[in-house]
Amino acid sequence: MKTIENLNPKHINQLHDLYQNEWWTKDRTLDETQEIVKNSSVVIAFVNDDDDLVAFARVLSDFVAKAIIFDVIVEPHYRKQGLGKKLMDAILLHDKLQKVKHFELYCLPKMVAFYKDYGFEDGLDGLVFLRKCS
Repeated sequence: MKTIENLNPKHINQLHDLYQNEWWTKDRTLDETQEIVKNSSVVIAFVNDDDDLVAFARVLSDFVAKAIIFDVIVEPHYRKQGLGKKLMDAILLHDKLQKVKHFELYCLPKMVAFYKDYGFEDGLDGLVFLRKCS
């Protein structure tokens, strides 16, 4: 498995295909996928020996106060092989993110235990998740 931080057009298409399998990304278009990758602060992806994208995550950050982790996705045939953990390690150890004070993410309840292993906490008193859709 090779780590990459720049996705070529083939990888973007493969990411878009991965997005179609997930409830939170299934409605994203290919154009949106291209823009999402282009405008992310940090992109981490794994490719196999055939240079096919098999895992992906991205971060938006100011590189000091906050970094928000998004779209931690592993291709279904590659799940249960530790790639999610490797994605998280690659993000949390990334050179550009070493000064960040707070990493944040949101996930389904069934994934909370996975992220708690990395020191993430839930039930933060006084904080409420809000969303405005356009």
